[in-house]
Amino acid sequence: MKYTLTNDLETGNALIDSEHKQLFDAVNKLMDACSQGKGRDNIESTVQFLLNYVSKHFSDEEQLQTKYKYPGYAAHKQFHEGYKRTLAQTTDQIRTSGANIAALGKLNETIGVLIAHIRTEDKRVAAHVKSAS
Repeated sequence: MKYTLTNDLETGNALIDSEHKQLFDAVNKLMDACSQGKGRDNIESTVQFLLNYVSKHFSDEEQLQTKYKYPGYAAHKQFHEGYKRTLAQTTDQIRTSGANIAALGKLNETIGVLIAHIRTEDKRVAAHVKSAS
């Protein structure tokens, strides 16, 4: 399954949307590497990029929220912290057990949570930033 930034996932904020696209591209690259048996080196570098980029993206979103005094900032940040932990656990599983069906299923589940978050919470953030600008 390829992840794409479809119209229903676009927030209308150029920064947030471009970063979501890059996140999806990184996940797609990881899934491709896993399914093609590209070896641990490729998987390791892609996992590390994904973890680093999620942290960068969440930080960028949180800066927007504080700059524009987003009222749901505390809950949004709490989600981000929990998600980073979940993603780290999921990618650790891929690192240790390899790209087996269970690990890739868990990754798909983890990305599904992110997509649901984008569809609701990130759209609220973008709408708030737009109205406060």
